[in-house]
Amino acid sequence: MDLSAMREEFTKMGMERKSLLVDPFDQFEAWFKQASEGGIPMSNAMSLATVDAEGQPSIRTVLLKFFDRRGMVFYTNYSSKKAADMAVNPKVALLFHWGELERQIRITGTVEKVSTAESAGYFLSRPRGSQLGAWCSEQSSVINSRQLLLAKFEEISQKFQHGEIPLPSFWGGYRVMPTGFEFWQGRVNRLHDRFAYTPEGEGWKIDRLAP
Repeated sequence: MDLSAMREEFTKMGMERKSLLVDPFDQFEAWFKQASEGGIPMSNAMSLATVDAEGQPSIRTVLLKFFDRRGMVFYTNYSSKKAADMAVNPKVALLFHWGELERQIRITGTVEKVSTAESAGYFLSRPRGSQLGAWCSEQSSVINSRQLLLAKFEEISQKFQHGEIPLPSFWGGYRVMPTGFEFWQGRVNRLHDRFAYTPEGEGWKIDRLAP
């Protein structure tokens, strides 16, 4: 299939150095608010790239559930493929893509597990069905059929039919602690605006990058 004719011009807005906030966390929050308050579906969806022990990269979409100056937090099964990758190589990358705004944010960093208290707090805020789902799925493992998965869900539902569902020991959060940011704004003729934030002393250096 030849896709060479598929193209779209970027015309919405530009980005200048003088308009950028000094701190990339503030800049991220400003852009994230524009995306989420602008009605972009699943504006907290982000691609997470990891690398395994053999150097093979993998990428998948996860959901950002919290962020502050310590980093970006998401939750998953600690037995998953992504968890295995991060156990041997804590260096990861994130990508937010908001096509409606013609914007992307790239983040590089290292990852660590959040505290059990943080994981429990978020787990208890999830819908009951999502809590049960976390208990019944050995994420990334091979299963023979969907029927077995549904049977396991029913079994867990019966087990925890009364009272709160406890946090599974094999499930919780990770925090990506940023070491670099790049903010990308689409422009006409593919002359996009790109600005990279890199640590410098107690602050951040901002550089414009060629598109």
